[in-house]
Amino acid sequence: MRLLFAEDEMELSKALCTILKHNNYSVDAVYNGNDAYDYALVGNYDGIILDIMMPGMDGLTVLRRLRAEGITTPVLFLTAKGELEDKIAGLDAGADDYLSKPFQIEELLARIRAMIRRKTDFTPGVLTYGNVSLNRATYNLSCGDNEVSLGNKEFQMMEMLLSGPGRLIPTEQFMEKIWGFDSEAEINVVWVYISYLRKKLSFIGADIQIKASRGVGYTLSLD
Repeated sequence: MRLLFAEDEMELSKALCTILKHNNYSVDAVYNGNDAYDYALVGNYDGIILDIMMPGMDGLTVLRRLRAEGITTPVLFLTAKGELEDKIAGLDAGADDYLSKPFQIEELLARIRAMIRRKTDFTPGVLTYGNVSLNRATYNLSCGDNEVSLGNKEFQMMEMLLSGPGRLIPTEQFMEKIWGFDSEAEINVVWVYISYLRKKLSFIGADIQIKASRGVGYTLSLD
């Protein structure tokens, strides 16, 4: 299960990320609201944990903007703002749950499990855009009767593109989410895999294409 964790207190973030990873979660950590918004837009997360008081953009604004963009990923607010009116504001902004600091780790883990259980009831097993469908269970990309199997990294890239068609995904974001922060791979590996995907889209007769913004990133759009 993959989580996005937005918390500007770096020491707390590192400690909680260690605990979450120990409990078999994959975690992307960000430290301000702008990064939280950008990552949530294009990342395929099972859940998002948001602080409210963050630099750049506060958590309430982040969530409102995500919901306005149609992002339905479940969100848990984890914040020092524990007054009743704060909780009401968070839930009204679109949060699925709200936990005030200080908290017990066991309760946080239980709330994350509950949040993800609710999400699995609604997550589509197939992503569709134009005449193309991506089966998340089989990794197959199809168009009508034409079908092709994707490798693991091809699938992850296609999933990111199909999760936000029309949105620009920076090349660095592909690197960080698929190859990892510590990868020794060169950034041009992203172009190589984009080339693979373009060939497979052409092979199945897709009416969508991956467009490049030179030196910036890639966008999925209709022909």
